[in-house]
Amino acid sequence: VQLVESGGGLVQAGGSLTLSCAAAGRTFSSYAMGWFRQAPGKEREFVAAVNWSGSSTNYADSVKGRFTISRDNAKSTVYLLTTNLKPEDTAVYYCAADRKSWLSGRVTTVNEYDYWGQGTQVTVSS
Repeated sequence: VQLVESGGGLVQAGGSLTLSCAAAGRTFSSYAMGWFRQAPGKEREFVAAVNWSGSSTNYADSVKGRFTISRDNAKSTVYLLTTNLKPEDTAVYYCAADRKSWLSGRVTTVNEYDYWGQGTQVTVSS
């Protein structure tokens, strides 16, 4: 599976961005999809995940109520709507695909995901 993220950019605190991740290759609907982020000098951390159908989602506590993950299997794309952005949300955001958790979409561990995109930068100014 090849994953390509887009939609990052520079935004003021309180603003919003919608990140997209387009998939190519194997059957998109066979994978759970996740979003992770990595700030400078920090480890990559879980942000959100969604199961194959979009019926089950999981979020990090730091983004609950502000971010929404969704997917469109017809377009082989997963989205991350980010709202009320804070300077601490500044990071490179990555999407990832995991075959094993396709039913639950509950996996939060970096090492469990099989495929990764190249990342898109989100910068939130105060």
